[in-house]
Amino acid sequence: MKLRLKIVSGFLVMAIMLILAGIWSIYELNNIGVTAQNLIKENYQSIHAANTMLNALEGEDNGILFLLLGRWEEGRRLLSSSDSLFLSGFDVAKNNLTIPGEAAVVDSIRTRYAALKAIWEKPIVETYKERNIDWYFIEVHRAFQDAKSAVQALQILNNDTMYQTATVMENRANRAIMPGIIAMTAAVVLSLLFNFFINHYVVNPILRLNRGIRNHLDDHKPLEIEVETHDEIRELSNLILTLSARSARRD
Repeated sequence: MKLRLKIVSGFLVMAIMLILAGIWSIYELNNIGVTAQNLIKENYQSIHAANTMLNALEGEDNGILFLLLGRWEEGRRLLSSSDSLFLSGFDVAKNNLTIPGEAAVVDSIRTRYAALKAIWEKPIVETYKERNIDWYFIEVHRAFQDAKSAVQALQILNNDTMYQTATVMENRANRAIMPGIIAMTAAVVLSLLFNFFINHYVVNPILRLNRGIRNHLDDHKPLEIEVETHDEIRELSNLILTLSARSARRD
């Protein structure tokens, strides 16, 4: 193998290793970014929708209390605005089903909210329900808590998924670092091997060549050069030996 090819091959192997490691790292990091962005965006939308529904439920509970006190206009106005707010949040959650089991939780919210709404849609003012605290705690508060628990379940599900996503992203980030570590380790190993082969095939033959020429010039010993490689250095040694032999014949 030619000397130039040996040197180029060594650098080429290291370059290929580093390029492959870089491509691998870029691919992993790009996937991490896209996956994290999509999952966090989806989970955040559901969590925000859950917070909207919880605020709406609190508003409806206050509206029912206004009705119990006989304040019909304030109570109905608050119930109407809270109902619209709840439905807007529910629509977001219903159209953002991305987690296993999330559809069942959303169906539970629909069912329990319908039960709560059925209670306050019926007349309260000027009925036996007005100022009836027992009725409020037996029916209204229980339905309110059921609906609230269902919404909180959606919130917890998405919070847990966000935590799991963060854990998965951490593991994938560690995997993305591995190519760099492997590349650096391989570069060190290949550099040591390359240094060994350069010494073996280039430096040592040149040193032997120099030593043979120096002994011939200083001590007038016969020119002896031992080069084991079959490359340009071997050709150079043969040319020097040929030149030396011609000079000796002329003398």
